[in-house]
Amino acid sequence: MITKGQKINDRYEIIRSIGEGGMANVYLGYDTILDRNVAIKVLRGDLAGDEKFVRRFQREALSASSLAHPSIVEMYDVGVDDGLYFIVMEYVDGKTLKQLIKKRGNLTLSEAIDIMLQLTDGMSHAHDSYIIHRDLKPQNIMIKDDGQIKITDFGIAMALNSTQLTQTNSVMGSVHYLPPEQASGKGSTIKSDIYSMGIIFYELLTGSLPFRGDNAVEIALKHMRDPLPSLRQENSNIPQSIENIILKATAKNPKNRYEDARSMHDDLLTALNEDRMNEEVYKYKYPEHENEGKNKKEEKKESTEEVDVDEEKFLSEETDNSIATKIEDEDNKKNITLIVILSSILAILVIALVVVLFVLPESTQNEAVIVPDCENLKVSSCEKKLQKLGFVVETDIELIESSVIEKNLVVKTKPEAGRSVKAGTKIVIYKSIGEEVYEIEDYTGKNYIEIQTILETKYGLKVTVEKKVPADLKEKEYDEQEIIGQSLAAGSEVKKGDSITLYIPDIEEEYPDMEAENWNLDDVKAFCDKYDIKLTTTEVETTKKDPGKVLTQSRAPGSPIVKGSTLRVEIAKAPTEKPKEEPKDDEKPSTESTE
Repeated sequence: MITKGQKINDRYEIIRSIGEGGMANVYLGYDTILDRNVAIKVLRGDLAGDEKFVRRFQREALSASSLAHPSIVEMYDVGVDDGLYFIVMEYVDGKTLKQLIKKRGNLTLSEAIDIMLQLTDGMSHAHDSYIIHRDLKPQNIMIKDDGQIKITDFGIAMALNSTQLTQTNSVMGSVHYLPPEQASGKGSTIKSDIYSMGIIFYELLTGSLPFRGDNAVEIALKHMRDPLPSLRQENSNIPQSIENIILKATAKNPKNRYEDARSMHDDLLTALNEDRMNEEVYKYKYPEHENEGKNKKEEKKESTEEVDVDEEKFLSEETDNSIATKIEDEDNKKNITLIVILSSILAILVIALVVVLFVLPESTQNEAVIVPDCENLKVSSCEKKLQKLGFVVETDIELIESSVIEKNLVVKTKPEAGRSVKAGTKIVIYKSIGEEVYEIEDYTGKNYIEIQTILETKYGLKVTVEKKVPADLKEKEYDEQEIIGQSLAAGSEVKKGDSITLYIPDIEEEYPDMEAENWNLDDVKAFCDKYDIKLTTTEVETTKKDPGKVLTQSRAPGSPIVKGSTLRVEIAKAPTEKPKEEPKDDEKPSTESTE
């Protein structure tokens, strides 16, 4: 356990704890050599022996150490001291962007653009170094009192040029800022960070998130398929050029987004130019969804050319020619009968040839045949059965799971049994591979949206997500999407259709420390309106606080927010000046003039 006054690496003195997370704790420290305050992130002791967590912890140091930019928290040192893995970084004296939004609601247009210019500039630098953040959200962006921002927490960042660090690129950030490609498990690219920045920009201007739902999966699905709510319908004073930046950044199809963060930054620089304010609404060049704009494939129909044969004309011409040739010599009358007989035989042969070559195949192909039922037959038996009826069997056998049909037996055919089709039609046979069994892993500490998506779409399991209050909630900080337990133990075998429950922490939103954060009455009113809280205020004369600032609050900082409840606050008021005493009559100066 790390205590106040303890030194790490004989250099960094611990002052106090400033944050706790599921993987690491953060302390305010003092660098005794360079005489400055620093933030020290220390991997939790119970995780120091877990190679997976150590790698992730070291990944953050590796990702951020190569970045030097005014908008990115600077990395000073990294190492191990007596089994403690630590990262020393710049200490930012400020609040998170999320705290600012929670306190202020929507920001002004100029404030939001200034923050976004810093954010896109910082992320351009990260992307130039082949680093994708993958968890951009207001909680990971610090803002100082002078308005400067600092991007933090590269803990799940991905180094694009490092094969060791890309075992999986489907780690997910907060669902409210989640790009569609990450929600669907397709992984992250530079354009994934651009999507998250677009959602952040939207929140800065509106004070709210574009997609909400009863659970995280519902929100993730909205990111994947629902159009972004109109920014200008909510606030008509926002220029079209600004809405276009957000529309382009938050396109579902990455092809429709900015090519890189630098392009988004450059677009922000000119967004308020007079010639751009009322530009046309941004139109997507590519379909937003995979199946959008595609026509259904028409089935190829085999056609047989019809050959028209005028038998009478053919016969008469052949017969006449034969006879004309053979009877030119009128003197040979005895041969006429023989010639006629031979001509007739020739005509019959021609007719038979026409029937065999054209008429018979045409009638055969037009004959309708019922596809037989091959279910539970061996593939060889099914093939013989189909070929006997004149069907052509496709050489490639399709494999399919089945909980009913035994392995290696026929499940079905395509076209299916009972269909009336032409003889000669190609038939596809589907062979059973039996019922596939999967082994459950330990999902604790992973993002439940990612795991639920995999279990449902890949393995066909029925997944239920339930909230549960962790026993160590007060000692440990949990992410709202982190899996803290599961109904089936690791190693359990399941099959398609089986059920599993994933447990996530039941974390309620809490009251801020309004007095410590120097809130004023307007801040409190905005907060109460947002969370539907009844507000009662009392003015108290004091010199301890500036007039209008919060002195006390009835709901303790850290207590859960309950809609409809009442909050009482005391607001500082300047002391009333005592009226000056009027001088007595005999003390009043004389106004009489003497001559």
